[in-house]
Amino acid sequence: MTTEYKPRLFERDADIRALGEGLLACTLPREAWTHEAHLGACLWLLTERPDIDVDAEIAPIIRRFNESVGGVNDDTQGYHDSITRAFVAAVRSFLSGTNETGLAARVNAMLLSDVGRRDWPLRFYSRDLLFSVAARRAFVEPDLAPFP
Repeated sequence: MTTEYKPRLFERDADIRALGEGLLACTLPREAWTHEAHLGACLWLLTERPDIDVDAEIAPIIRRFNESVGGVNDDTQGYHDSITRAFVAAVRSFLSGTNETGLAARVNAMLLSDVGRRDWPLRFYSRDLLFSVAARRAFVEPDLAPFP
């Protein structure tokens, strides 16, 4: 957690909307599905798609996308339920405290905050638990601390 963190930021709201729509339609290029894209799409889903129950639908959405670009969702690769749900909690926590109003401004502020870091879940999970098959396949509660 001491390494320098330089996220790729977004210039326009439309870029984030295109990521989210591409995720849902399975038209997003595989190489565009970065850490920043994951978080941007999550924030977009939570704030601009009230018709989607993120808690119920995020796993099938990401699994379907992974498969559409030739990926595999198994015990070692693809969708990771505990990491995804940790970041959904992170995005919700960030949204509850931000004053930013524009989509790109909110996403960029989140990416530059602690919750935007790739290693954020390791504040709550031991490495062994987080990277276990059980945690990949289904949500497991954090073993170090509860989410904020």
